[in-house]
Amino acid sequence: MQVEVVADPEAAAARAAALIAEAGAAAVAERGTFSLAVSGGSTPWRMLALLADSELPWSSTDLFQVDERIAEPGSEDRNLTHLLLALPISAQASVRPMPVTGADLDAAAREYEAALPERLDLVHLGLGPDGHTASLVPGDGVLEVGDRRVAITAGDYQGRPRMTLTYPALATARRIIWLVTGAEKREALEKLIASDPSIPAGRVDNDNMYLVADEAATGVRRSSEQNPESTNQT
Repeated sequence: MQVEVVADPEAAAARAAALIAEAGAAAVAERGTFSLAVSGGSTPWRMLALLADSELPWSSTDLFQVDERIAEPGSEDRNLTHLLLALPISAQASVRPMPVTGADLDAAAREYEAALPERLDLVHLGLGPDGHTASLVPGDGVLEVGDRRVAITAGDYQGRPRMTLTYPALATARRIIWLVTGAEKREALEKLIASDPSIPAGRVDNDNMYLVADEAATGVRRSSEQNPESTNQT
């Protein structure tokens, strides 16, 4: 994993947005389309707003969800609600929402899996203080799913069951970009960087992963001689 440390959450959001836009341009130039999956939670909201103003080729982009809470349309709990608020109307046509309102959620997960490309070009992931990523949460049976790329959590997490991409979907992505900010993530981030399987995030297996984190999350303070925007580590 390549690690880039930036000053604060704003710099982290800007850097992640820039990396996604660059990957999108390269994918469209090479294959004609760009398949991007973005995670929920509040951390990526600023990244999405900046991405909306970037030169991402939206007309050639399919924007999938990494995970979604099982909740009614328009609910504040829905990741889709915040995703659409962050994007201009012109970009919203790219969004491929997870179908979480149907009666048969397992069938809905199979439907969403069928809509995914064979390999996602880029997956954005976050990290919770408890070490979860996507909706791969500690102790849930979804961690053991190895034969499906989309699944429903076995139980509730923070009051809601979830639909989520699974480890097989993450393993086949062409690239993963992690965005992690905040001192409360520091212990989990150390385990992520060490690929510690004691947390769900540490079990993500992909050969092309790039982490953008701020000083608070890493505990690393950049010296005055370093680039004011970032420093790279491995």
